Amino acid sequence: MTLAAAPDLAAATELAAATNESLANISNVLIYSAMAVYTLAFLAYIAEWLFGSRSKVGRTAAALTAPARSEAPAVTVQKAGSTAVLERPQVVVRTAPGARDVPDGPGAHGGTEKGDLYGRIAISLTVLGFLMEFGGVLTRALSVRRAPWGNMYEFNITFTTVAVGVYLALLVLKKNVRWLGLPLTTTVLLDLGLAVTVLYTASDQLVPALHSYWLYIHVSTAIFCGAVFYVGAVATILYLFKDNFETKLASGGTPGRFASSVLDRLPAAASLDKFAYRVNAAVFPLWTFTIIAGAIWAGDAWGRYWGWDPKEVWSFITWVAYAGYLHARATAGWKGRKAAYLALVAFGCWLFNYYGVNIFVSGKHSYADVGLGALQTVGF
Repeated sequence: MTLAAAPDLAAATELAAATNESLANISNVLIYSAMAVYTLAFLAYIAEWLFGSRSKVGRTAAALTAPARSEAPAVTVQKAGSTAVLERPQVVVRTAPGARDVPDGPGAHGGTEKGDLYGRIAISLTVLGFLMEFGGVLTRALSVRRAPWGNMYEFNITFTTVAVGVYLALLVLKKNVRWLGLPLTTTVLLDLGLAVTVLYTASDQLVPALHSYWLYIHVSTAIFCGAVFYVGAVATILYLFKDNFETKLASGGTPGRFASSVLDRLPAAASLDKFAYRVNAAVFPLWTFTIIAGAIWAGDAWGRYWGWDPKEVWSFITWVAYAGYLHARATAGWKGRKAAYLALVAFGCWLFNYYGVNIFVSGKHSYADVGLGALQTVGF
């Protein structure tokens, strides 16, 4: 009876292995499918910018120097004798003493019905791509029956999924962040392209050190923090461009046609600056918890809470950089460009912790040879 049961057990093991491999292949197909949908969304976002007309709000010297008021006239679209109201731009008062007041632009669609249509198509495609990529992450996890954060490939596909999820959540919360759609899909496609080529790792089990419930807590919070930090960094970069644009207009200069067409439609520089500050400040406590959780996990896995491992060091450097940015904003009055540069330095530290430490530095967070062909490095 025992001998008869042995082949059955072996067959069951082979069947389980085949099922896992099947799920891993499904995951790969879903990730590639998500990339295709994100590409269509990327093209739709471009169409939204191209077919949306340039805004009349914020281009004239009068708009730059007008006194603050609670509302601006509604942006309207004339079609077949009727009027379609798309948006009501909000005038934002700059916080710097003596500075100009500039209204928010109407968005990527530029206040036109055609541009708005392409924008809605782009958002629909983004939602579809998000669902496909989430399915890819989920089936990857099911293929090995663990959290899908055991190597850089898995970290990348999860990170981009969460980044898109943060963007969609902001839209659901009625935040005017459609301007984020084009840079988001661009960087998501680049990150996924890197994941499926350079960073791809076959589905496999974790090394013993990673078998802990802290994997779910520590790495998941690190991924979410990174996604929010990314949104803040994009807003900061756009703020720098928009602030330079507003400064040139205020001084009587004439920006280039392309710059005017794009930057006219973005929120005011003050709005972008405030948005970046709020998202960074909101997620900073969670980043603090991420480092603490990692220390607790290190104590369980390696018998010490802190060992100056390169990943630990750069996580702390990132914490210090963001803490300095928030402290400067709150106490030293660092608003505007100086604070923006400091925020970008902080995000640069996070990026180096994300890629540089894993690829170029060896430490306890590396669980195999780190090469360009196959990375087996845990994300955080």
